[in-house]
Amino acid sequence: MTRCDGLGGAAIYSLIVLLTYLFFQAVIVIVHEYIHSTTAWLLGHMQSPRDIIWGNPVTLAGWDEGVSYSDLFASGLGTDAAIIAVMPLIFHAVVVSCGIYLLLSRIMRGRKWGFHFVFWLVVINLEELIAYMPFRAFLAHGDIGNINHGLGLSPWVLFFPGVLLILAWLYYLFGHVLPGANVVIAGDSLPIRYIILVGSAFALFIWTSGLRLVYSYPPGDPQWVLGLVAFVAFFLVVWLCRPGNSWVVEAEHRIWAE
Repeated sequence: MTRCDGLGGAAIYSLIVLLTYLFFQAVIVIVHEYIHSTTAWLLGHMQSPRDIIWGNPVTLAGWDEGVSYSDLFASGLGTDAAIIAVMPLIFHAVVVSCGIYLLLSRIMRGRKWGFHFVFWLVVINLEELIAYMPFRAFLAHGDIGNINHGLGLSPWVLFFPGVLLILAWLYYLFGHVLPGANVVIAGDSLPIRYIILVGSAFALFIWTSGLRLVYSYPPGDPQWVLGLVAFVAFFLVVWLCRPGNSWVVEAEHRIWAE
């Protein structure tokens, strides 16, 4: 493969990643809101699960499930509010766990595009979870805030187990799945390896968390500081998991040998 061919293939794959991401992102946001609204409807607190408020599927701005949490809290239905708030997060957690399990199985070896689509589906669902935990763990509003309020919990009760779960998913994604993606998707293309690594880390830490927090809150605010943490996490992951790093090469060799 010539350098020109390699860069051309990387450019094409970058476009495919972008289109895949935008499509899955729009679908997951809609599914997230419909899970909220459907749960509220099943509990008798919404006339129709279709009454969600639509927003921008690219920037993620303006979306809302249309559930009146304030009315639920005022009526003493905090547990119902917490159930409505938590259901999409459970959905994301199931998709991430099942997706990682599938990507680590032998059935995905040699299935380049199957691996590609499942990988980015996992990334998009995991970025949703990361955006809530840890980056919105202490807010009084949003899904985590409504869960805490509805159940009368301190934010710390969910923070520690939530962060540990996120770290476990990140460990398996970057420590085990990423070398598989390098082998199955990238093959011998170094640029595509970087596209997979940088693109997934950018989506997980910066796109839905870091940029939003540093833009939405004034410097020095705790949420603004968390935004900076997201940027640090991005650069740390890219540095530790960069192609050519010894542990990455060893993991790829083990996969090639299987």
